[in-house]
Amino acid sequence: MVDSLGYRMKFGVIAPSTNTSVEPEYALMQPRGVTNHFGRIVIPDDPVRNDKEFERLLVNIRGATEEALDAVMTCSPGYVIMGMSAETFWDGAGGADKLKKKMEKRAGVKVSLGSHACEAALDTYKKLTKKKIKKVAVLTPYMPVGDKNVRKFFHDNGYEVISLIGLKSPSPMLIAHEPPEKLRKAIIELNASNPDAIIQVGTNLACVAVAEEAERWLNKPVIAINAATYWYSLRDAGFKDQMPGFGRLLAEA
Repeated sequence: MVDSLGYRMKFGVIAPSTNTSVEPEYALMQPRGVTNHFGRIVIPDDPVRNDKEFERLLVNIRGATEEALDAVMTCSPGYVIMGMSAETFWDGAGGADKLKKKMEKRAGVKVSLGSHACEAALDTYKKLTKKKIKKVAVLTPYMPVGDKNVRKFFHDNGYEVISLIGLKSPSPMLIAHEPPEKLRKAIIELNASNPDAIIQVGTNLACVAVAEEAERWLNKPVIAINAATYWYSLRDAGFKDQMPGFGRLLAEA
């Protein structure tokens, strides 16, 4: 259902309460007549120092996701975006498909996931660049157990992850405190492995501007998950608006 400001689309977005990057990055990318309405997945900002604590974070997110979805659906959005990352990669391609079906059944509208958006972005870049993309490098804010599930997702979809940097951010909220300089350095380091594309996951890493910059000076796809997910959601919802400044996906595809 649309309204006077969101007269083309009201997006419902669910994101962890600790996440301070996805909302402002999505706001920069929204076309006229499209509005974003957030439901917060309420979790504590517990320390994340190892795999066990990272898995506890995922348990906290899973326990509050459906409540956040139910809350955002009270504003009658026409489409829902999952503004979260690790859970959408968990258990690989099969886990992502299962999660999408579960969320769509509960919401009653289409739901997009960051994992599927990254897959769609890679397919689209093959057309834009007219080049094969098989070898990818990945930047995450995760602990090794999270990185393992990201690797599995891309492997399940036919890609080889030839290098990966997990920043091991010390809490879910502190992911957003990783500075642009650190992200640039990581992307340069990943590029040394000569991947066909570089992908950043973790929606609380503020990487859209850094990725757009890197894409120009590396002359290859550099995909920030927030840009990919918002682009994918717009296109899946039928909107073709092209906007420069956020990478080739939104500018050209």
